[in-house]
Amino acid sequence: MNHRNGFNPLSRTSAHRRAMSRNMVTSLFRFERITTTQAKAKEVRRAAEKLITRSKVDSVHNRRIAAKYIQDEKILNKLFTELGPRMKDRNGGYTRILKIGFRQGDAADMVILELVDYKLPTEEDKEAAKAKKGESKAKKADVKAKPAEKKEGAAKKAPAKTAKPKAAKKEEKAEE
Repeated sequence: MNHRNGFNPLSRTSAHRRAMSRNMVTSLFRFERITTTQAKAKEVRRAAEKLITRSKVDSVHNRRIAAKYIQDEKILNKLFTELGPRMKDRNGGYTRILKIGFRQGDAADMVILELVDYKLPTEEDKEAAKAKKGESKAKKADVKAKPAEKKEGAAKKAPAKTAKPKAAKKEEKAEE
C-alpha cells in the first residue's frame, strides 16, 4: 500500500519545484512568516520542519545537510544559532498554517505559513529597526568618505573635454 507516501508535484518540473521549495524555506527562516498558497505551504512545511529538527543539534554533519537545502550562509547560521535553540523543547510542530481567504485572480486558497513562536513586530520594534537602519547608513557614508580623502592627495588628472551640444556646433559652423 502507498499510504502517506509521495508528495504534491504542484504542476511543476522537479527542478522548478526544488528551486521554489528552497527559496520558500529560506524566506520562511529569514522572515519567520510568509504568505503563499495552501498547497505550497503544506509542501514547504515538510522541508522546513525537517531542517529545524536538524538544527537543534549544531554539528558539522547537520550543517552540511542543511546547507544542501539552504544556499544563503546568513540564513543557515540563523537556523543553527537562533531558530534551533529556540525550538529545543518542542518535539515537532514548529510551523503553523493560518488561512486568510482566497486570491483575487484565481481564487486559490491563500495562507500564512509562520513559525509557531513568531511574534508580530510592535511599534517599539519598528522604531528600533529604523534607528538601527539609520546607524548603518551613517557608517556606510563614513566608509565611502574615507577613500575620497585619499584621492585628494593623489595627482589630479586634467579635466575631460566636454562635448558640445549639436546646436552649439551648428552655430559655430554658421559663423565660419
